[in-house]
This record gives sequence, C-alpha cells and structure tokens, in this order.
Amino acid sequence: MGKATRDRSAREKLAEQRRIEAQREKRKRLIATVGGALALILVAVGLVVYVNSTKDQSEDYAGALAPVTREADGSIVMAQAGVTTPVLEIYEDFQCPACKNLEDTSGDTIKRLAAEGKVKVVFRPFRLFGQDPLKSNSERAANAALCAPADKWVPFHDKIFANQPREGSVGFENDDLVAWGGDAGITGAEFENCVKQGEKNTQVAAMTEYALKTAKVESTPTVKLDGEVITDAAFSPGDLEKAVASAK
Repeated sequence: MGKATRDRSAREKLAEQRRIEAQREKRKRLIATVGGALALILVAVGLVVYVNSTKDQSEDYAGALAPVTREADGSIVMAQAGVTTPVLEIYEDFQCPACKNLEDTSGDTIKRLAAEGKVKVVFRPFRLFGQDPLKSNSERAANAALCAPADKWVPFHDKIFANQPREGSVGFENDDLVAWGGDAGITGAEFENCVKQGEKNTQVAAMTEYALKTAKVESTPTVKLDGEVITDAAFSPGDLEKAVASAK
C-alpha cells in the first residue's frame, strides 16, 4: 500500500470517527431536550393531579353551628333563623359505612353552609338494615340520637359516626352510647334511661317507614336538595357547595 493510499485511509477513518462522535453528541442533546420537556410535562401533570386531589378534600370547620331544632317527626333541622330554602335532606343510618364516609368527607362543609345561611339542613336518621347485628346496632344508635337534646345533637351525631363498629360486628352498645353522650355534653338520668330503655324506638320505626315508603329511599346515604337526589355530588365538598349555590 502506497503512502497516498495510507493517508487517504487515515483521513477516512478520522472522518468516520468524527461523524460517529457528532451523532453521539446529537443524541445526547436530543435526550436532554426530550428529558427536560418530559420533566416539565411530569411537573405539569403532577400539579394537575395535586390540584384535583386537594380541591375536594374535606375541610376542617370549627366555627359555630347554625341553630339546631327537632321537629315533631324526629327530624333534626340545622339552619339560621329565617332560612327556609334550599333544603338539604340527609337520610342516613349510623351503621352505614358510606354514611360515615359522607360525614368524614362533607360533614364540615354541610355545617359551614348552614352556619353561613346558605342552606337549611334536615337530618333524617333511620334504620335501614333488617338483619342482626346490623339491625340492632342501627336501632340502638338511632334511638340514642333521638334521645339527645337538640342543642347537643350534632356533636353526638358526629361522635356516633366516629365510633361506628365494623360492619357485621356487634356495636353501639347502650353503655357506650351513654358515655359518648357525656363526651358530647349530654348528662343526666333522663338521657341514660331513654337510651337504655329504647324510649324512642317507636319513633325510629316511624322515621324508617317515612324514609322507605314516603321518601322512597333505597340506600344510605341518600341526600336530596329541594327534593332532588344529589347523593353523588354530596360526596364532593366542592360539588356540593356548587349545587347549593345554584339551587333556587
């Protein structure tokens, strides 16, 4: 091989090596660019997920409650004076896990909306379950709630849900219900006797009949706004507030 041939071969190898290095650098820049864009996309997606996951989180309302009164039919009304519409009715069973979930998710929002005079809330506890131990659990809890004085009803209502027994197990024992009443500020023999002797069981039965036969409730919780079922929206504090705001 002559010198000229060797020089040309060396130049070609060098050119090939430079071409390969140039391609390698191009790939590095492309990866860096794509990676940066992907990172931005991931950040953006993360922000969207974060916003969507936090916008409907349960709030922590610790303000004063709207006045609470008990109606002759056993229902409990929470509303500012003069507020008659819109009406938010909550049909619930204290043994129902989904009802506890509703309370955990939107309970504070409901309290705040009532306190702000934006809605009249009507609680309608009843006994949905027909088989023990759920039936007896539910009946004892509903009876105890009806034994509670109106001004202590909401904290006692929340206390009952906070101590909901595991579904299928025996719970809501009368002694426990009396003790939880004490935690909610309910004391005295009248409340204790009412709980332990089931003095409100007849009214529980009447409220159950009303819920199932008159209001046509098929499951718990059932949430109605001016008579229209909005149960799904009620599980989202944001959607619930929008529904109340748009109600006539």
